[in-house]
Formats: sequence, structure tokens, C-alpha cells
Amino acid sequence: MSDKKVRWGILSTANIGMQKVTPAIQKSAHSEVVAIASRDLAKAQAAAAELGIAKAYGSYEDLFADPDIDAIYNPLPNHLHVPMTVAAAKAGKHVLCEKPIALNAAEAETLRQCPPDRIVLEAFMVRFHPQWQRTREIIRSGELGEVRAINAVFTYFNADPANVRNQADIGGGGIMDIGCYPITAARYLFNSEPKRVVSLVDRDESFGTDRLASVIADFGGGKQLNFICSTQAAGHQRVQVLGSKAKLEIIIPFNAPADERTAITIDTGAPFDGSLARREILPSVDQYTEQAEAFALAVLGKAPLPWGIEDAIASMKVIDAVFASEKSGGWAKV
Repeated sequence: MSDKKVRWGILSTANIGMQKVTPAIQKSAHSEVVAIASRDLAKAQAAAAELGIAKAYGSYEDLFADPDIDAIYNPLPNHLHVPMTVAAAKAGKHVLCEKPIALNAAEAETLRQCPPDRIVLEAFMVRFHPQWQRTREIIRSGELGEVRAINAVFTYFNADPANVRNQADIGGGGIMDIGCYPITAARYLFNSEPKRVVSLVDRDESFGTDRLASVIADFGGGKQLNFICSTQAAGHQRVQVLGSKAKLEIIIPFNAPADERTAITIDTGAPFDGSLARREILPSVDQYTEQAEAFALAVLGKAPLPWGIEDAIASMKVIDAVFASEKSGGWAKV
């Protein structure tokens, strides 16, 4: 392995990889993308040409076998996250895998088969954005007082039956695709795990996927997460942190633009219209590049990551409880 840069292989020509993550990895100071694979060699070759990548493979196994690759980025559909991540790790590669990392917690637990010296990270890029880090810093400073609740909304409209997000049998639906973000937000900001959850879920009659869900998660000690996620509503996203002294709001919490500054507000509630809220402006960053750089530094042994397989399993346990509550109509233990 190069002692300066991590050599990446990209697993598939998925849109998020082509449009967002792979170009971002290419901007990471300690990363270089050297190969891309698809089950269709022509697609891999076209993607390689488009992104300026040297090697193209017509199978995932060929990518794993390449000795010149240190790390794999896995943006495959949800049902392929675990098997391909385990295969890559057993082939000696570190893996950055898209979220949600599995279809359920039991499947996620099989990631423990990965060699312990291989880094496996669930790709919640938001945790690497300065606006999230600053939010946690403000919470810990005590400025908000005792933090009592986190309210979140994440919605978009997508009714395309061919889209993987609308295919229930391979892990589609809003809770898996975007509900995992408010869950991660609360776990990150509360720095603890929820005890139980209750959910109200509406499913698409044709797709069988959850298209609207409202969830309450009890973190104990009076702390709550409340969120709504939907795949068939007007696009919207916000995160509010409610404390005994003030409220903090992240204006664009999940899809922060890479080339624009972002903002958080801190509001004491006087007056109620928020006109006197303090506004902090965070610099523009590509959160995918920040994620890639942190991952690369961990691979190079320069800075460890605070999250790994056990964190990903813990997140899946919360999602499992959301679905268990949907079925029972009551609270479900995490």
C-alpha cells in the first residue's frame, strides 16, 4: 500500500457513486481512484472513461482480486451491501459501504466475519460535515440547556416503479433510505442509543414500500427523537434540537450542497418569529470528500474512525424496531 494515498476501487456504476461519491473521493488528498467494476464491462469502461479512472472490470470479483486496490466503495442496492462488503473485506480490502448497511440487524451482524484489521464504515457522510460537528459542539457547551428533543423531517417524491427505492424485496422504502438519517442524527447528537420506538407507517399499495412514516424514539432520561420521512411528499429536510434554554436548527442537514455555505440557527424563542435568532455560517465543503479523507487517513493509520461495524449494527437495530412497531401497533424495544 502507498504510504501517502489509499487506492480505491468503485463497486458498480450506481448513480450516487458516479455523480457524488467517486468525484468526491478523487478530490481527497489521501485518495486516488484506480478502478471501477460493473457486471457489464462496457458500462464499467464507459464510467472509467467519464471519470478518468485507469482500470475497468467486468465483475466485482476481479475488482476484489486486484492487489493494487486498498479500499472499496460499495454503493450497490441495499440487499448487496453485506455480501459484497464481506467478500471485499475477506479479499483484504477496507470498505466504505452505503447506508443502510444491511436489510436488518441480523444480516448486519454477519459483518463481524470481516477480518478485524479491515475497516468497514457505513457511509453516513453527514457526520463529517462541519455543520453537524458544530451542532454537537454547541450542545455539549450547554448553550441550549438540557437537550430534550430532536425533531427531523426528510422527504422527497419518487414514484418510479423501476427505482430501487421503490422495490420492497431489495430493501426499498423511506425508512431504509432516508429514515436512517434522523436516527443517525439523534444517536450522534444525544451520544446514546434509544431504548424503544413507536411508529405509524403508510405503505404504497403497488410497491409495498413505506411511503410515509412518523416515528418517536425514546432515548431515556426524557430525551426523544421525533421524525417524519416520506418518499412521496414534496422535498423537505430540517433538523431541530430543542433544549431547555434554546433551539438549534440545521437548515439543510442531509444534502448540504458541496459548493455553498450552510447555516445553523440558535434561537431562545424570544420573539417567537425567530427574527433575533443567532445565525452561524459554516464554510462550503463536500461532505463526501470529507468522509473519504477521514476514511483514507484511518486506513493509513493516521487518525482512527469513531465508527465501524458495531455502530452500523446498532443503527440497524433501531430500524428493525421501527418495523416491529409498525407490525405490533405499539412500542418496540430496540
